[in-house]
Amino acid sequence: MPTKPSKTTDRVEAAVLPQDLGGRTWASILEQTVREDIINGKLPAGSKLRLKELAEHYQAGVIPLREALSRLCTTGFVLAIDQKGFRVAELSPEELLDITRVRQQIETSALRDAIVSADITWEGEVVAAHHRLTRIPMVIRGQGGALNPEWEAAHTSFHEVLIAGCRSPWLRRFSTVLRDQTARYRFLSLAVPKAERTRDVAAEHEAIVSAILARDANKACKLLAEHFQQTTDLVLKYLQQQKSGTTRKRRGATAEAAI
Repeated sequence: MPTKPSKTTDRVEAAVLPQDLGGRTWASILEQTVREDIINGKLPAGSKLRLKELAEHYQAGVIPLREALSRLCTTGFVLAIDQKGFRVAELSPEELLDITRVRQQIETSALRDAIVSADITWEGEVVAAHHRLTRIPMVIRGQGGALNPEWEAAHTSFHEVLIAGCRSPWLRRFSTVLRDQTARYRFLSLAVPKAERTRDVAAEHEAIVSAILARDANKACKLLAEHFQQTTDLVLKYLQQQKSGTTRKRRGATAEAAI
């Protein structure tokens, strides 16, 4: 990140930011950075976002930071609380199930249209995106099985390419919004103990690509919907485990208080 702007030079820096930051503003950079930190759990769900502390952490001004958080409110990552500032949106099984159902409907519709209408160029892009994804490890060794950011970027690109041949800009746009909303949930799927994660993500991707190349729209859409559901089921398991753990702690605390 660039160095922290001084209070006395805010106006000057605002004028040169697009040139210094490659055409991007401070608010745009902060929006992306905070969003990534919410997705990877560095800013936990439900946590309060204190402007002064965040400004110091990101070495940024309060004004662009506030604008960034306001933008994130429109995408559901952050909540604006009257007279209380900002807070990271909570995670809930109900929301995840709703997002998954809608994403299955929207993205499979986009994929079906892509298969029906797209040409061999699109097929080549699908193969290339999948090939790149298979060459990047999903987790980072030595970091407790943390998700590899490079793999996550390639994974996002892969799913974008799958529907790039869709003729409807609105279907592609809605797919992107829903994909963003599932991102922070997807990270939780790795929190489930490895012994309980029996799925083979690489095999799921390969099966989807094979169905696409065979121009079997029904099979490809079915596999894509199942792919989303597999992740959702893992996250639901994690959330249930967390809820059970919290309940046990509360019961233990109540028992100790009674003694």
